[in-house]
Amino acid sequence: MKQRVVTAIIFGLVFLTFVVVGGLPFTMFIIVVATIAMSELLKMKKIAPFSPMGAFSLLPMWMLLLPNDWFKVVIPDFTKVEIFIFFILFLLLLTVLTKNTFTFDEAGFVILSSAYIGYGFHFLLLSREIPEIGLPLVFFVLFVIWATDSGAYFAGRAFGKHKLWPHISPNKTIEGSIGGIILAVIIGSLFYWIMPLFSSYGVALAVIVVASVFGQLGDLVESALKRHYAVKDSGTVLPGHGGILDRFDSLIYVMPILHLLHLL
Repeated sequence: MKQRVVTAIIFGLVFLTFVVVGGLPFTMFIIVVATIAMSELLKMKKIAPFSPMGAFSLLPMWMLLLPNDWFKVVIPDFTKVEIFIFFILFLLLLTVLTKNTFTFDEAGFVILSSAYIGYGFHFLLLSREIPEIGLPLVFFVLFVIWATDSGAYFAGRAFGKHKLWPHISPNKTIEGSIGGIILAVIIGSLFYWIMPLFSSYGVALAVIVVASVFGQLGDLVESALKRHYAVKDSGTVLPGHGGILDRFDSLIYVMPILHLLHLL
């Protein structure tokens, strides 16, 4: 427990410092974090990150992750979606050229992993870059997710009787999930009262509920991945906590959804 607390404090301070600084330092930090997260996924699939296939798998993730203005400097005549489609078609061709040494299953894994990690962290960068409110907005979402985790943990321990999704995450309960949402609403509402970032409390409440619910679903998505590949943690880079993906699973699932629903 002591190691877990120390790691949480140190990594939390480092992460929050880069969030506050923003700009290029934050972008470079997130590129490193996303690269580690993608490497953790590749290792689950038994693909060595430093192998030719591993390096090739990182390319589309980096492309989707990079800020749009960076991408336009490198490839001005094409959109990210167009390049990504070309990449998908090339991966399909690669299954033929390698005579199925590189399989359709592996191609699908690389494509989905790239979108999951790349777009997840891209929308985090995009949120931080929103003029004037980017910094408090990221803190708002972080506080909601952290409140959800804390509320779910304590409510689950105190009242948890009914399993939420036992085949994926046997320790989570329906009571814990509801407790997480309730605490998220309380913390998010207090944050909004201190700093009204949205046009109305109704919008703020929608952001809180969506972030809380989908944050829990993002955690279940990663739990499903780990169960499928029979690993306890995504990695070992954070002693007592597992891997980078274990810490960012909720955030990188929530951020794209909030943007796609036009809530941010």
